[in-house]
Amino acid sequence: MATNFGKVAVLFGGNSAEREVSLKSGNAVLNALLRQGVDAHAIDPKHDDISQIKKLGFDRAFIVLHGRGGEDGTIQGFLETLGIPFTGSDVSSSAIGMDKAKTKQIWQSCLLPTADYQIIVKENFEPSSANDILNSLSGTVMVKPVHEGSSIGMAKAENAGQLISALEEAFNFDSKVLLESWITGDEFTVSMLNGEALPAISMKTTNVFYDYQAKYQSTDTQYLCPCGLSDDELAELNRLSVEAFKAIGCSGWGRVDFMRDSNKNWYLLEVNTVPGMTETSLVPKAAKQVGISFDQLVLDILKQTI
Repeated sequence: MATNFGKVAVLFGGNSAEREVSLKSGNAVLNALLRQGVDAHAIDPKHDDISQIKKLGFDRAFIVLHGRGGEDGTIQGFLETLGIPFTGSDVSSSAIGMDKAKTKQIWQSCLLPTADYQIIVKENFEPSSANDILNSLSGTVMVKPVHEGSSIGMAKAENAGQLISALEEAFNFDSKVLLESWITGDEFTVSMLNGEALPAISMKTTNVFYDYQAKYQSTDTQYLCPCGLSDDELAELNRLSVEAFKAIGCSGWGRVDFMRDSNKNWYLLEVNTVPGMTETSLVPKAAKQVGISFDQLVLDILKQTI
């Protein structure tokens, strides 16, 4: 099987705010492919001339670029133009999935559950409107840059001062910011592989929310898999995951994130078309629960390019 893939470009690093995470994911994927005899090579768009990919004889690409420039349809469109097969979702679904606002709008149109929200544009924001915005969204909000991942630029705001400060910080990353009504409850994630849901994971953190520090730096964040749901609850979560993934047009592999409030109502948060792929990331954790090793998972994802 390793020889069937030909020469494989593993794209990771890049220029986004998620570069450091991408470097870790990409190195893990590259090493897994090399262990299995695949002719895989590291390509970092920040330092390497990706316009030479075709001339260098690459047959396919494994995309492990997180964030803008790698997860937003840009690299997908480039590879598609060159006629080089690549892992993960296509151009349009990658672009939509990277845009939290567009994703929520599509889910709403499909009658899928998602929290109330507003989109704030930097050039139009008036600090004097902060109280009115909070009142329209139940008084407490989650602030999210529209086009960032890994919880970068995110914050909780409970009053006008906090909201203004959080927006100012978020505007450093994006000119559009999503405000969501705060949901008190548990966070879950469902990894997708070949159109099917892998075992759900529940994340527990002592932080205000599952932020960058909880994801990548904390030693006390808990990952529960099995996640503690009943069979019926799990079936509903898996159904929503598959529907949400398809609604955006995603394919191959990815991850769908949820919150569940105290009344056991589900709320879709976002979809990740190129999730983390270190050996301790969420997708590998879920795959492990059904007997898929990290090396096999990487190979299964690459097989989607054939």
